[in-house]
Amino acid sequence: MPIELSLVQKIAVWAIPVIFAITVHEAAHGYAARALGDRTAQMLGRLSLNPIRHIDPVGTILVPGLLLLLGGFLFGWAKPVPVDYRNLKNPRRDMALVAAAGPLSNGLMAIGWGLLLKLALAVGSADGIWMGLRYMAVAGIIINLVLMVLNLLPLPPLDGGRVLTGLLPARAAYQYARLEPYGMFILLGLVLIPGLLSAIMFWPLAIAESVLYTLLGLNASSALMPGT
Repeated sequence: MPIELSLVQKIAVWAIPVIFAITVHEAAHGYAARALGDRTAQMLGRLSLNPIRHIDPVGTILVPGLLLLLGGFLFGWAKPVPVDYRNLKNPRRDMALVAAAGPLSNGLMAIGWGLLLKLALAVGSADGIWMGLRYMAVAGIIINLVLMVLNLLPLPPLDGGRVLTGLLPARAAYQYARLEPYGMFILLGLVLIPGLLSAIMFWPLAIAESVLYTLLGLNASSALMPGT
């Protein structure tokens, strides 16, 4: 049965998964942009997997830390990687591909953490370092799937909104993109209304978790975190 972790232990378990989930997400945008012709991120030193280059003190550390302390919906953000659409060969299509790279990276990281969880369970996660790695792996799965699903919501300026903008006909895309200045206020409203964002994300997140655990041959009980 999972034990109850102290605050220090929770921070130790969640810190690495949260930092890498957020920063690799941003780096993926930069790598995708470079592959499609825009080297802005590279020229500004942001084309890196070094978390220090992407950490936003508020979005990467303070907000996730407070949410973890308060037991709320865990999410965060890093400094956005700059992309100049004028350097892209097909701006509408390529911006959609650049946007999709972030959630895709979270999906791949969730699989990676799932493989670590599988290893920890196979070796023996009852105590010691393997128990810590088990909890860290579960945290990695959770935060990456949450960020993947959250960012795929079709709301500008989230990645899902930019992907949808690239898929819509030009006239509809232009009208839809005009929502972007208000997107963060809409998202903030969803966060502040108790239970609303969780309800919107419940089924997509449940399906993503089910697919991941089925793919890796794991069961739901292996994903139990302390206190659940």
